[in-house]
Amino acid sequence: MEKVRFFTGNSNKELAEEVSKYTKLPLGKITVDRFPNMETRVEVMESVRGCKVFLLQSTSPPVNENLMELLIMIDALKRASAQEVNAIIPYFGYSKQEKRKTGREPITAKLVANMLTIAGMNRLVTVDLHSAPIEGFFNVPVDNLTAVDLLAGYFREKKLEDIAVVSPDVGGTKRARDLANRLQAKLAIIDKYRPDWSKANAMNVIGKVDGMNAVIVDDFIDTGGSVAEAVKALKNHDAKKVFVCCTHGLLTPPAIERLKESEAEEVVVTNTVKIPKEKSFDRLKVLSIAPLIGEAINRINSGGSISELFNNKNGS
Repeated sequence: MEKVRFFTGNSNKELAEEVSKYTKLPLGKITVDRFPNMETRVEVMESVRGCKVFLLQSTSPPVNENLMELLIMIDALKRASAQEVNAIIPYFGYSKQEKRKTGREPITAKLVANMLTIAGMNRLVTVDLHSAPIEGFFNVPVDNLTAVDLLAGYFREKKLEDIAVVSPDVGGTKRARDLANRLQAKLAIIDKYRPDWSKANAMNVIGKVDGMNAVIVDDFIDTGGSVAEAVKALKNHDAKKVFVCCTHGLLTPPAIERLKESEAEEVVVTNTVKIPKEKSFDRLKVLSIAPLIGEAINRINSGGSISELFNNKNGS
């Protein structure tokens, strides 16, 4: 481990500290602050020459600020003669912009992938990309880990009976099926109509949920509109209790108010995105993704299999 270094930016230092404890890799010394004109200033404060570097930074809100930090840190490490830079991006921002919905829109996820590669990133480790085909935007190895096992373990401990795992839209069916398989549960889907990019109306529930404990699963919760409508739809279809879970708790306003007002028993997220105190509430449960990321780092170091971390169908 003498030639391995672990650094972090400002987006989620608490998660980086947990990963550091798991891997026993001390956090490297790096300065990431601002010049008086608010441009990002980065200086690596220790030697990384010939080292394998792991750099943790979620591109979560403020997205552009955190993304620029990440790009500049990668450039600084490469110019300091790091042998390779493995970017650990627990939440990959701009992932919703992975395709054009009209004729004059950008494919921003591809643009971000290009920028990261040009900056000098040699490998990407991320968690639950919004769209799996984003992996193809990169010409470097991509390890797309999943929090499904972590979420499944949490709900198994609750010892719930008659569980229906619910996808809040058709696009999330595979994710919901993966969780349902691990919980040996039924699968249901919300038939959702979205009149424009900012609104979502749940229209119908496909599958049996009446009298069952429903677990809605998604990759992230942004403003909470889709989740609030999904909870309402399930209660209207006589679900007994409704739980909400996701990997990335962005919780952009007015998400907290919507979740508090909903009939969800509990909202479960991971700490891929930092959850500040002002976004916490009684029914919010935050699970740590640090062991999963730490194990990925250990396996990359040792040449072990990464696919075993996200191909575990039984959740054991």
